[in-house]
Amino acid sequence: MSTINRKAVRRRVRARIRKKISGTAERPRLAVFFSNKHVYAQVIDDTKGHTLCTACSKALGLSRANLDTAAKVGEEIAKKSQSVGVTEVVFDRGGFLYHGKVKSLADAARQAGLQF
Repeated sequence: MSTINRKAVRRRVRARIRKKISGTAERPRLAVFFSNKHVYAQVIDDTKGHTLCTACSKALGLSRANLDTAAKVGEEIAKKSQSVGVTEVVFDRGGFLYHGKVKSLADAARQAGLQF
């Protein structure tokens, strides 16, 4: 019997989520990713396969992936998406549980004007 590691479980959950959600031109997908050091967010139009805007902690000069960093990236992605003309998105948590950093990023983006 083989053991399933955390990476494989996240991959399965991510695939299950991506089956259900897709971004369009009217309502693109807000995808998030967390590495050990950085926080990344992208607004993606899946029909065309284009990334409309991105925000990451690396570009903001932050080197920790914690709640405060996630909130700052959430505010930044909301500002950038509004400058592109996007006000409503579908949230893709990328297989991560909706608490902690994911919730912090989502709440900051909502407060900055994005609608989920």
